[in-house]
Amino acid sequence: MMEVRFRDFNPFNCWIWMRFAQPAQVTEIDYINTLLDSWFILGRMGAFNAQNLQIHLQGYDINWMEYDNNLLRDSLGSSINAMSQPEFKDDWARCWIDLGEGDNIALDLLINALLHIDVNVVEIVELVIGGINDDWPVEDYPEDLLSLPL
Repeated sequence: MMEVRFRDFNPFNCWIWMRFAQPAQVTEIDYINTLLDSWFILGRMGAFNAQNLQIHLQGYDINWMEYDNNLLRDSLGSSINAMSQPEFKDDWARCWIDLGEGDNIALDLLINALLHIDVNVVEIVELVIGGINDDWPVEDYPEDLLSLPL
């Protein structure tokens, strides 16, 4: 099962590292890329807003739940700013993110999705959030960024 570790974490300049049991194959890379692209788009559109978790906080029974639309409108933005294209090298993959105003719940949801990929698609030995790997130099801010207008 995938081990999750955190190193030095800067939400505006963060590398996410994945080490696989063996180098990822083309179809496995496609799954990882699609997941990260989807996660970024949701984050860019403000989906990871921990101030507005009304349904989650309601609990199991949401029949006839009264949704507070004022809370929805009044909650602060939570947009992720940018993400690099994932890179793959040997048994490692990495991706740079600028979480911007995105809440840390974004990381929980990413970890949950990667756990599903670990179990069903490709074995991820470890997921490391933050810091750098000494054997794979990084730029402060990668040039190949995904950023969508709001």
